[in-house]
Amino acid sequence: MEKVTVLGGGGWAIALAKVLYENGNDVTLWSFLQKEVDMLTQEHENKVGLPGVKIPKEVKITNNIEEAVKDSKMIVMAVASSFVRSTAKSLKGIVPEGQIIVDVAKGIEDETLYTMTEIIEEELPGVDAVVLSGPSHAEEVGLRIPTAVVIGAKTGDTAKTVQKLFANNYFRTYASPDRKSIELGGSLKNVIALAAGIIDGLGYGDNTEAALITRGIKEITQLGVAMGGHSRTFHGLSGIGDLIVTCESKHSRNRRAGILIGKGYSLEEAVKEVNMVVEGAVSAKAALKLAKKYNVSMPIVEAVNQVIFDGKPAREAMTELMNRELTNEFTDLQWE
Repeated sequence: MEKVTVLGGGGWAIALAKVLYENGNDVTLWSFLQKEVDMLTQEHENKVGLPGVKIPKEVKITNNIEEAVKDSKMIVMAVASSFVRSTAKSLKGIVPEGQIIVDVAKGIEDETLYTMTEIIEEELPGVDAVVLSGPSHAEEVGLRIPTAVVIGAKTGDTAKTVQKLFANNYFRTYASPDRKSIELGGSLKNVIALAAGIIDGLGYGDNTEAALITRGIKEITQLGVAMGGHSRTFHGLSGIGDLIVTCESKHSRNRRAGILIGKGYSLEEAVKEVNMVVEGAVSAKAALKLAKKYNVSMPIVEAVNQVIFDGKPAREAMTELMNRELTNEFTDLQWE
């Protein structure tokens, strides 16, 4: 039995704490908010974040972070991406060098354009930062619905350690050395999912959505390769896999927000209605900055930014996307 710690009190934190407990680990769940700790301790459930999924009574719940992480084999960073830096700061001086920290938040920091593992490593030099990503809604993992994810780590040994801690008969784990691509795929798919929701809200159909997903993964892959990633990773679980589920699922908060925006809501109104963090809105700005930095054409990402931040009517943005200059689907393929 290994001690493992999950930082966060939301749905994904609870679902993963349940996976780790059911795998025979000694699990501690930490939340920054004492009222959330009290609620989880009394109810053994987050009725807003993950209704219907009970936290096993043996899982320890605390808001004392030093107590939570002491002697932990693995720490899972399951807070929202906007809180990864502040949570990492709170671990300074209390985690040892080489500590495995698995980030499951999906996002890019707008100011620095850092991925989540880059933020963790900046705040905690010497830790072993890992990413876990893929098509994995907490609502389904919490109900033991078969799910597959990919784990990106700097070494094969670390990847195998994390794989074994998480893997069971409903939660399958793959491993990869391409950590950056995994993080980019997990972050940028949220932007495309906003666009998918907008399309639905406008009343467009399956043809439109299939085209969006296909061209969306093309944009994500081009940027990832320009940043030093491998194209094959974007064709895997953290790329096309996560993109499909986030664009299509009823559980997708980014899709739900996009539907509302397509129906005329402002971004602020949509986020308030969804009542959950909409990561795609944060990642959209960062994605556009990265596209400009690496000189990569990302017309879908640009259109999403225009709609949610500049007030461009969604239908007008769609028309402009359709009327762009015609080109080959793959510019590297040429006629003989």
